[in-house]
Amino acid sequence: MPDREIDLQPVTHITTDAIGQPGQRVFYLHGWQDERTVTLIVEKIQIQSLAVGVEQFLAEIHEKFPELEEASADYDEHKMHIIPPVDPLFRVGEMGLGYDAERDLVVLIAHELLAEDQEPVEGHIMRFWCTRSQIRALCRWGIEIAARGRPTCPQCGKPMEPEGHFCPKKNGGHKH
Repeated sequence: MPDREIDLQPVTHITTDAIGQPGQRVFYLHGWQDERTVTLIVEKIQIQSLAVGVEQFLAEIHEKFPELEEASADYDEHKMHIIPPVDPLFRVGEMGLGYDAERDLVVLIAHELLAEDQEPVEGHIMRFWCTRSQIRALCRWGIEIAARGRPTCPQCGKPMEPEGHFCPKKNGGHKH
């Protein structure tokens, strides 16, 4: 039985990526520390929400510690891709952020998504300890990956399939 709580402290690299065709992609969060790697399955919306949360979190850190250098969002696209095959440890249910001011590290905490009948003590917890620049680059890249999916209908906001799109607003369905 693997450890229920895993820490990559600190990560050598952390990224997110999507594998598959738009509309059928699976999103991953992938971190490694030297030779140890951990891959988790995440939802597209979790990556998008994380990006917003990280920007707000980093702004709070900068406000509290104004002497800190601004975190960079730069990344090398070639290093951000995940190479299949992947072996995810678990599907993420919840994510959270923390900050260790003494070491100037952000921790991304991922909790396993549990079935309704599972007890919380049965789930895994993964902690990725990152620099502020690593987490900002992860999120900037995540937004890029999410945007590469299916285009969004400008009228109803739903994803459009390559073969066509039934838009309830265009068909008058929004008036009922």
